[in-house]
Amino acid sequence: MGVKRNAILGILTLATFIGCGLLAQAQEDQVDYDGFAALTDKVSAYRATRLIDLETFNQMKAEDGTLILDTRSQAAYLMGHIDGAVHLNFSDFTDAKLAETIPSKATRILIYCNNNFVDDVAPVPVKRMELALNVPTFINLYGYGYQNIYELDGSYEMADPDIHWISEAASL
Repeated sequence: MGVKRNAILGILTLATFIGCGLLAQAQEDQVDYDGFAALTDKVSAYRATRLIDLETFNQMKAEDGTLILDTRSQAAYLMGHIDGAVHLNFSDFTDAKLAETIPSKATRILIYCNNNFVDDVAPVPVKRMELALNVPTFINLYGYGYQNIYELDGSYEMADPDIHWISEAASL
């Protein structure tokens, strides 16, 4: 009985190691850090030309064919956002979800994040500067083929009347 049990355990252990190896290979094939780094390098200079001040942001958002995209969490979005913003959580970015949210790849997209606000309270707690959500949002949108992107530059108070901050609770 012991030999049979040991043989079965051995086979299961071998199958587990093989399965883990195949899983690791599958994950490796779906993650391309070097590709992301290359995309980041490609987008860097372009992004620098797409940073806009609040006045320009507001002028653009008033024009037809412009979409304000809020990629923070759903909870943060519901606590408050720039008036007119559409929500798509950054972690939900896929070709299909982006196509559902953004009318076309030519649509002008305005983005902002927590780090555009000095309040440092919910729903906009400031993140570490080098990890601000604007940066991966811009890179990912560009990588998905949306290149008409503009990013709010600078930091403002939510109460600044030019921000047009609203909360879902207030509008219900």
